[in-house]
Amino acid sequence: MLVRHLDCATMCPVGGQARFGGSARLRSDLVGHCLVLETDDGLVLVDTGFGTEDVADARRLGFGVWPTLRPVLTPERTALHQLIALGYRREDVRHIVLTHLDLDHAGGLADFPGAEVHIFTDELAAATRRRTIGEKLRYRPGHWAHGPKWRTHDAGGEDWFGFTAVPILDDIMLVPLIGHSRGHCGVAVRRGAEWLLHCGDAYFHRYEVHPSNFRPPLELSFFERISGTLTQQRLANLARLRALHIEHGAAVRLFCAHDPEEFRQLRNEAATADPSTHPDASAEHTSPSVEH
Repeated sequence: MLVRHLDCATMCPVGGQARFGGSARLRSDLVGHCLVLETDDGLVLVDTGFGTEDVADARRLGFGVWPTLRPVLTPERTALHQLIALGYRREDVRHIVLTHLDLDHAGGLADFPGAEVHIFTDELAAATRRRTIGEKLRYRPGHWAHGPKWRTHDAGGEDWFGFTAVPILDDIMLVPLIGHSRGHCGVAVRRGAEWLLHCGDAYFHRYEVHPSNFRPPLELSFFERISGTLTQQRLANLARLRALHIEHGAAVRLFCAHDPEEFRQLRNEAATADPSTHPDASAEHTSPSVEH
């Protein structure tokens, strides 16, 4: 399966740079790591980032997004424009698989109205009911006002490295990672002998799951806490992801939606293996920098 890595939701949250561990320095820039999977049934898009309608009218994102997340909204960064630049058509996207329905993950749904949209049942229910203030802020009904072709799935299924996963398409599974939202999931993709696990917002920074002497930037940790819905479940699943990395790191490659270094490494590895997977110059500027 051909896998492409796109950044479709570049953000620069308030907080600047955080210093820790002596001379180490990391920027707090975030990416919106989306996957494009080339399958026998057409393209599968994992998360969408922001959409063209968000670029045209940033008010669709709601109150408070601009001053806190400072999204970089340009047409070239949207999944639709990046796919067109790679030679695809809008209609080539047959399926969209969402980790969850937050505005920076589902903003581009309307750009692919013909696609089936795969989501956990509990996540769609949370997004449509919006029972809490936090859910009213994070979920933007305008992103699915066009009436997507929802295909909901319930948690359960088969054992997958100690998790219970739900097969949805050939070599693609939903892995329940509840906590950041009520129906949050990871998306597992088989790539040859290796699995890629897109963890969505189950964590925000690689140091949360990869053994390290450093800790994530404080502003990201704070944002992660306040944006979560079910704290105990989130922390429990984070611990399970750490164990998965330690015990099965050779078989499963973990990455989250927003870590720019993970994104850069995976994109560069894909380009080395197959230069056709690397976006052309129009997408080159979509990767925020990481400084060490």
